[in-house]
Amino acid sequence: MGNISCCSFISYFSCYTAVKLGKIKMIVGSTKENLSLEKRVSLTPETAKNIIGLGLQVILEKNYATHLGILDQEYENSGVKIKNTSNEVISSCNLLLKVNCPSQEDISSLKEKTIIVGMMNPSKNKNELIEINKKKVDIFSLETLPRITRAQSMDVLSSQSNLAGYRAVVDCVAEFEKAVPMMMTAAGTVPAAKVLVIGAGVAGLQAIATAKRLGAIVSATDVRAASKEQVESLGGRFLTVDQSDDMETAGGYAKEATTEYKKKQADMMRDALKKNDIVICTALIPGKPAPRILSEELVKLMKPGSIIYDLAAEHGGNSAFSEPGNINVIEGIKIIGVKSLMNRLPLTASSLYAKNLFSFIRNLYSREKKVFNINLEDEIINKTLFKN
Repeated sequence: MGNISCCSFISYFSCYTAVKLGKIKMIVGSTKENLSLEKRVSLTPETAKNIIGLGLQVILEKNYATHLGILDQEYENSGVKIKNTSNEVISSCNLLLKVNCPSQEDISSLKEKTIIVGMMNPSKNKNELIEINKKKVDIFSLETLPRITRAQSMDVLSSQSNLAGYRAVVDCVAEFEKAVPMMMTAAGTVPAAKVLVIGAGVAGLQAIATAKRLGAIVSATDVRAASKEQVESLGGRFLTVDQSDDMETAGGYAKEATTEYKKKQADMMRDALKKNDIVICTALIPGKPAPRILSEELVKLMKPGSIIYDLAAEHGGNSAFSEPGNINVIEGIKIIGVKSLMNRLPLTASSLYAKNLFSFIRNLYSREKKVFNINLEDEIINKTLFKN
């Protein structure tokens, strides 16, 4: 057994390890999520193999992804070791991968100087994360990644939002009781459905692209003027609101709109809502409740049979009458409140999420020193590390 060496935070650089034991490998582990709430997993056999290729060991809880049709044998064929319980995994690993914030049971099993990486939702789970921090556990929340080129392969919000935009259109088409593309038949012409996308971020742009591929006439609006070019490049028409202020943050996210802007936006929406059959709401402001864009009055301007699909329902909702997990029918208009949307695409969502995690681990792990390096001079590490 080699020499044991300890190192602590020095200025902005920290070498994360309590001990370095000769040839013993650092261990990456992951446990099952609460399947009643979350069907995604943090590791696929492919990404587990890639992590092992970095010189790490991977351990998983028994029946880790059987609900997705991935048997333990597939992981074992990639070099993964299977443990019988979540407690065995958590108490053995140096770095724990999760989709969501660990449960209270998982928190109680955590050992000191473990690292946790996942979508921790700090604004919602602050108390739990503070409790974890007290156990001298470092937490990395990937929703807080900086929008820089080097972090793109780790960007969980983009990878999951891209799928959300696609699924939003698929769900709307399933609920819409008319054909979407224009059809010219011997019995007459069927007009194309008109789709309005509110918010032209990653989810909104994918919704535009998907709706266009299905033959809809698509328009979109966003508080960021820079979105105009992106919307038009996908074949959508951009609806603008006259403004003098820059509505985009330095990180590329939308700012909260002013009262004056909201009034102008409502005026523009009045005309647009009367003409559109489907409205897909995707507007979010990081760390804040979703902006309410469609009031009760505006919703009721739509024609009976129209659909409003609110991707922001779990964050307060962009639309009136929107409730997470419910479809409310108001004067013939369906308002669909989305809840746990990625549970409808868990295999694809897990595959992309696992690749994001692998990229983050590759940046965090020093193959030369064979330890996880918490280098606070690295913007990616600094921005994602939870600090209470």
